[in-house]
Amino acid sequence: MKVPWKERGAALLAVLLLVAVTGAIAAAAMEKLRLSRAVAANTYALDQARAHANGIAELALLTIDDLQSQDRDKTTLAGGWQGSVRQIPLPDGGLASVQVRDGGNCFNLNSVVEGDPRTRLVRRNTGVSQFAGLMMLTGIGEGEARRIAEAAADWADSDSISASAGAEDAAYGGGAAPFRAPNTLFADVGEARGLAGMTPEIFARLRPWLCALPVASLSPLNVNTLTENQASLLAMLAPGQIDVARARRIIAARPAAGWDTMVDFWRTESLSELAVPLDAQLQPQVKSSWFALDVRVALMGAEFAEDVLVDARMAPVRLSARSWRE
Repeated sequence: MKVPWKERGAALLAVLLLVAVTGAIAAAAMEKLRLSRAVAANTYALDQARAHANGIAELALLTIDDLQSQDRDKTTLAGGWQGSVRQIPLPDGGLASVQVRDGGNCFNLNSVVEGDPRTRLVRRNTGVSQFAGLMMLTGIGEGEARRIAEAAADWADSDSISASAGAEDAAYGGGAAPFRAPNTLFADVGEARGLAGMTPEIFARLRPWLCALPVASLSPLNVNTLTENQASLLAMLAPGQIDVARARRIIAARPAAGWDTMVDFWRTESLSELAVPLDAQLQPQVKSSWFALDVRVALMGAEFAEDVLVDARMAPVRLSARSWRE
């Protein structure tokens, strides 16, 4: 039977449409396959980078152990370990780096309270005063500084009763994303973004000075490893009594081998006449108890970074916390 020419054209269009649809499906399948392969390759590279980072952190622990064993009584800047970046070549053209610094030379957000987080945490006046003092030393107004410091104490203490200038659940429950005050220790510096009175601008200014050590203790500053750029941390020990310039001069005049004891430190001419609370006098140290590692790995197109907190209060040192940045 002879097919009319009009029907032949319709059949041809149907065949062409089928070919086009099949081609589109095949192209989509190939694209998905390509993406799947890329994801698998990236996942493998990232896993390898993470494994290298973990190994480098473990090696750094051994290095810190060696550093601490060189002098059982004090930790100094001898050897140039503070802030120096060590680069490590990796297979497949990769490169890793690790930077070690004193992890206690910062303001510990958890110093605004004292006690045991398993039972009860209460406001610590010295920690709150030091936090407010540090903020004012960095150029933040007194009113804002005191409000944020009080809010930090209310954030971490165990009760739900707001201090006169502080903030508890009622202050955080009325926002676009309501939440409750944790009433426990800060787990990460980033939590400070949520404090009543905190702004992105203030947090950006404070971020380099802050840490969240997993202990409700005053900031364990090592006066033998503080740098002149960290003079504000020394000045916060006695808010209103030591300015940054004076603190910088004290650090610059530090003995070449460091202070042997805290008695020697407080006998420094610039400090001997200060009226410092007893707990603040006992706060500084001559031996580091915490270290921080900045580990970065670039491997097969993947980049991986992690921050590691090392607890060096007892030997051997141990990894206390780590956070990842991809």
